[in-house]
Amino acid sequence: MERLATVAVAMPCGMIFCLTGILVNIIQLCFLIIWPVSKNTYRRIVGAVTDILFLHLTFLVDWWAGLEVRIHADLETLEVIGKEKALVMPNHTCDADVLMMWLLAERFNCLRGALMVMKKSSKYLPRKSCKFEIYGWANWFNGAVFLDRNWAKDEGKLKSSFQELKDFPISFWLTIFVEGTRMTPDKLLAAQEFAISKGFPVPRNVLIPRTKGFVSAVQYMRSFVPAVYDVTVAVPKGHPIPSVKGFLRKQPSVVHFHIKRYAMNELPESDEGIAQWCKDRFVAKDAMLDKFRANGTFDGKESRDLRIPPKKSLIVVILLSCIDSIGAILLIRRFSLLSNWKGISSLAFAVAFDAILMYTFIEYTKLPEQGKVQARNGQVVKLH
Repeated sequence: MERLATVAVAMPCGMIFCLTGILVNIIQLCFLIIWPVSKNTYRRIVGAVTDILFLHLTFLVDWWAGLEVRIHADLETLEVIGKEKALVMPNHTCDADVLMMWLLAERFNCLRGALMVMKKSSKYLPRKSCKFEIYGWANWFNGAVFLDRNWAKDEGKLKSSFQELKDFPISFWLTIFVEGTRMTPDKLLAAQEFAISKGFPVPRNVLIPRTKGFVSAVQYMRSFVPAVYDVTVAVPKGHPIPSVKGFLRKQPSVVHFHIKRYAMNELPESDEGIAQWCKDRFVAKDAMLDKFRANGTFDGKESRDLRIPPKKSLIVVILLSCIDSIGAILLIRRFSLLSNWKGISSLAFAVAFDAILMYTFIEYTKLPEQGKVQARNGQVVKLH
């Protein structure tokens, strides 16, 4: 019953997202003819329409679920964030990590430039849900970087993809999740066992970073990207971990973002030095998250309590809801869909299809239930 209730609540949201996403994908595709003439004009147009789609998702988090956002950063970082090109390096926390980064980008008016390093399969058909097709295609047209997760294939693609961003016409954030996979207790257990076997610091709150992609990003982009943002994401004790299912159920929570800006010219020059720098940052993240668990906040940084979300996403979703509703009414009246069994069956099929898509979407994004793990005196312990 709980799942059915969640799906029922999600269906209107899913319908608006699908209709809007299909229109956005069509616009992105049609304007490809501009690319040979003016690449930057194409990117500005595509960025604007992609922004509309992303705002639909930040509305879900901000206005529907009511997620509270706290920002921790020094004053110098707060003055420049959102106004420059940057490589963003967050930790994985939940099944809604991408939404969390879009939420952060929106807070600093950088949503249309919020690019991601993603799995290659995200942009191709078929997918488990048309929502993933819409999502993947929108990111592809907008300039996201896609990986095969095979370094022999990825190395050349990364270089060309990163260089394509050199003349990107607006400020952007390229987010790369260097842990390489979402955080689960079993994956943390595997990371702890690996760390012990290699004599590395044993992580408690993060996974061990996979540094090749990050090293390539730094080496190929350091000439035109001035900064790396080391973003640490945490949820206080007593608050539920954010999730797509929780957002749809209007489950309130709180998320803290600690942002540390590093000038790109401060990073080491060699590949080995950059890789070690990245690993050191995750050791520091782990210690920082330990303190956060104990104190419920990050220490020594300017804090901004952004409980009131930007109104832009609210306005966009209200307008989209009105447009879609009027369009649906006109379509029903034009084809008299409520006056015969064929029309009623078509509407019933559309509703059922939307329900199946939303159920698939929720189940696909949900992290599996697993036991908790801890590292005690260098020994990995799994708690059931």
